Amino acid sequence: MTENGPRQFPASTGRIGLSPAEHDGDLATLVDRARALVRPGERHILGLTGAPGAGKSTLATTLIAALGSEAVMVPMDGFHLASRELVRLERRDRKGAIDTFDAAGYVALLRRLRDSSEAVVYAPEFVRELEEPIAGAIAVPSTVPLVITEGNYLLIEEEPWTAVRGLLDEVWYLEPGEDVRIQRLIGRHVAYGKPPDLARSWSLGSDQRNAELIAATRHRADLVVRVG
Repeated sequence: MTENGPRQFPASTGRIGLSPAEHDGDLATLVDRARALVRPGERHILGLTGAPGAGKSTLATTLIAALGSEAVMVPMDGFHLASRELVRLERRDRKGAIDTFDAAGYVALLRRLRDSSEAVVYAPEFVRELEEPIAGAIAVPSTVPLVITEGNYLLIEEEPWTAVRGLLDEVWYLEPGEDVRIQRLIGRHVAYGKPPDLARSWSLGSDQRNAELIAATRHRADLVVRVG
């Protein structure tokens, strides 16, 4: 807060082709910027994106903890296709790639969330312990003024993903150092059951191809956050 009211931040730039602002990752400032989107009687959506292992879910969780009942997190990962569908499509060995999500379903949910006329909208959640999405796991009451959504492909310029950007009020692109990101990603794969060798090859293979695709969308963000 300033002496005269809420801290003011630059208007969104990502939709009009200007270079994104850059930020050093100070959490207090990021919380203030998210809080500036909380306006009673309105619904706003903040997107967090970046390559796998960038720290999206960690920052989203931190923001939700700071904002309390004023915000709800709706992760894009809830729209992972089920494992048996990936097997049918012969895509199971690259789960997490752009064509292993129900993109149209995610866009439809964002439209419902923007409308905020329904008393409650239920969103799916991805449970890493099961490696499966769970329908109806997250309740978003119409009274919640801010939805925070995080995921890899929020800024992609191909159908049906291209509709996502216009449904978000701001998008922050998280950008840690590459060594930090890759080591974090390998550690996450190991924590959820992959042997270390497979975790490393997955991180440097399928995940890295996804990371390169996502990095090409960086310029469409409103803010680049240099997280540690």
